[in-house]
Amino acid sequence: MSVRKLKVVLTRRLPDAVETRMRELFDAELNLTDRPMDRAALEAAVQRADVLVPTITDEIDAALIAGAGEQLKMIANFGAGVDHIDVEAAVARGMIVTNTPGVLTEDTADLAMGLILAVSRRIVEGAQVVAEGRFEGWSPTWMTGRKLWGKRLGIVGMGRIGQALARRARACGMQVHYHNRKPVPAMIAEELGATYWDDLDQMLARMDLISLNCPATKDTYHLISAGRLAKLQPHVILINTARGELIDEAALAEAVRTRMIAGAGLDVFEQEPVIHPGLLGHANVVLLPHLGSATIEARQDMGDRVIGNILTYQNGHRPPDRVIPAML
Repeated sequence: MSVRKLKVVLTRRLPDAVETRMRELFDAELNLTDRPMDRAALEAAVQRADVLVPTITDEIDAALIAGAGEQLKMIANFGAGVDHIDVEAAVARGMIVTNTPGVLTEDTADLAMGLILAVSRRIVEGAQVVAEGRFEGWSPTWMTGRKLWGKRLGIVGMGRIGQALARRARACGMQVHYHNRKPVPAMIAEELGATYWDDLDQMLARMDLISLNCPATKDTYHLISAGRLAKLQPHVILINTARGELIDEAALAEAVRTRMIAGAGLDVFEQEPVIHPGLLGHANVVLLPHLGSATIEARQDMGDRVIGNILTYQNGHRPPDRVIPAML
């Protein structure tokens, strides 16, 4: 006797190998256009899906969850962050929420380090000079940036990605400082040569570079505010590869315009994909289109984790990457 396959609805296009495996294992409904689902499409999807596979571009809020069909029992997120999902509302409805932690760590840390280098050494600005035919030869005083060796890097959020960035920074001769809800284990702190600050403002005021690597929550919204920007040293460079909501972009645009800070490297934005116009057109601001996990390997691994979570649920076991409100 045939067993009914789970109806799995994917909201975005995923790697071919992931989609093919989904079709083999489940009654998988693909989004071949790769256009984000609008609200009406999401409302229809939660009415027919047993499992919804959303991404960061989908707002899975309490109202959407309340309107879901009784058959929807799992939200298997393609991505580590779940701030776009009302996990409490989903759990209250008896739904299981999963994510894909760990697989993005090294890729996002690579990108954060790349932004640190790009802004400090004016790499993007220099590449534009060459591309536009404006390079007229070497000069002792032209396009000088700042070295990384010996600089103090303040990491806000010392989770997997923060620690991976710290390892890269230490290899470049940087002094690692960090702020976290609690200190990392002594063995890790010793390995990284990391100095813990329980007071975020005290740390920020003393750093040469700052990297945001913490999740977006109600407590971290606009963590970097106009008031905190005013406390930074004028030569500081701000890096964000976490979530755009961590920074008050209007305040950052003003800080860049008035040279309150030396520069910024951003891979995420507060109103993504819309970028605050005040951040555009500055040579000392490097803006990337959310490339943190954009490697072939990471996206494949993310899909494999999604499939593994769904299969575990289908077989009657607790998925390994289950997210519960207490974890947020």
